[in-house]
Amino acid sequence: MKKWKLSIIMLIALSMVLAACGQSKDKEESNGDSNDGKTSLYDKVKEDGELLVGTEGTYPPFTFHDEAGKLTGFDVEIAREVAKRLGVEAKFQETQWDAMFEGLNSKRFDMIANQVGIREDREKKYDFSKPYIESSAVVVVSKDNKDVTSFEDIKGLTSAQSLTSNYRDIAEKNGAKIQGVEGLSQSIQLLEQGRVDVTVNDKISILDYLKKQPNANVKIAAEAEDAGQSGLMFRKGNDKLVEEVNNALEEMMEDGTYKEISDKWFGEDVSPK
Repeated sequence: MKKWKLSIIMLIALSMVLAACGQSKDKEESNGDSNDGKTSLYDKVKEDGELLVGTEGTYPPFTFHDEAGKLTGFDVEIAREVAKRLGVEAKFQETQWDAMFEGLNSKRFDMIANQVGIREDREKKYDFSKPYIESSAVVVVSKDNKDVTSFEDIKGLTSAQSLTSNYRDIAEKNGAKIQGVEGLSQSIQLLEQGRVDVTVNDKISILDYLKKQPNANVKIAAEAEDAGQSGLMFRKGNDKLVEEVNNALEEMMEDGTYKEISDKWFGEDVSPK
């Protein structure tokens, strides 16, 4: 009798261990963000009917507020169209550039749309969509500056840069001393005030700024030969969402929607070549 009871107890214990292992396996096999270990972030986005998008809101012409105070810009329109093709609505969460990555990490939003350059170090921590825009880096100086005509000339000079941007890396790589700023407008302001010597930024952004501020006392002094590419950025492990966003981008480029948005903001197609 005692042996029979002991066998029953051992069978029950074995069943509990196998059940626990099965639950652990389920959790390991679940892909990306989830609430219950089974629901992917893509499924959650579809269920909620909204895609939470992190963006700066102070970086024209990509993401900024128009005269009426409405959030707009190239990246904003791209993100809205992507969300539309996913069958959901884009909900934008605005934050400063330097806080944007942590906002994604802490799941305040599902995706970043803010001209985030695709770099090897970032690809180790995050997933990117296919590139959706291409532009080169430029060196900007005051109009009366005749000494800086190349990237090599900024060595030892003070450059105004957002601390986590790839343009900061370019400036630093070329020997510049970095003055941290919150965005492009502050960089130009410090440059015009003579408090910094240069700033390295995106060519399209600078051309747009000069178009809107023709009296700005700055100019482009040098342009990089190689162009950088930007993508929409995601937390690791959300493969289905990235795949569907890529499908939406491809459809936009094939049916002419992307070109319409690009022409509106830049007067030309800025898609990666």
